Amino acid sequence: MHKLEIRQFTMTFDHTILLAHGSRDNNWLQPFIALTERLSQSATQVSLAFMELAEPTLEQAVIQARDQGAQSIAVLPLFFAAGKHLREDVPTMIAGLTEESGVDITLLPPLGEHPLFIATVEGIVRDLLQSNAR
Repeated sequence: MHKLEIRQFTMTFDHTILLAHGSRDNNWLQPFIALTERLSQSATQVSLAFMELAEPTLEQAVIQARDQGAQSIAVLPLFFAAGKHLREDVPTMIAGLTEESGVDITLLPPLGEHPLFIATVEGIVRDLLQSNAR
């Protein structure tokens, strides 16, 4: 098991699935695949899934994690904000997958809401603005 700290909450999960939107464009997929590969070197309980247009799907990732022994899965959306997909589509998918798989699945807030993400993006934009002001 590993702990995941988001905001003031500390949650414990057997496995974390990084959820990206998905695309038919392999160039779009590559940064997500590379991130997951880097994370897998130190955290074997992490995998990648795509909501649509690419594989593995969320269903495939949940089943694979369950088959590897996971009983409690966190789904971390690699999204800037919670739009319709994260408010409606993904919770519906997770409800069905929880029932189908018998695994406890928790949908976490999108990465874009994490204070470290916000600070990092702000820093990048400030750096760009300062570079352009010179």
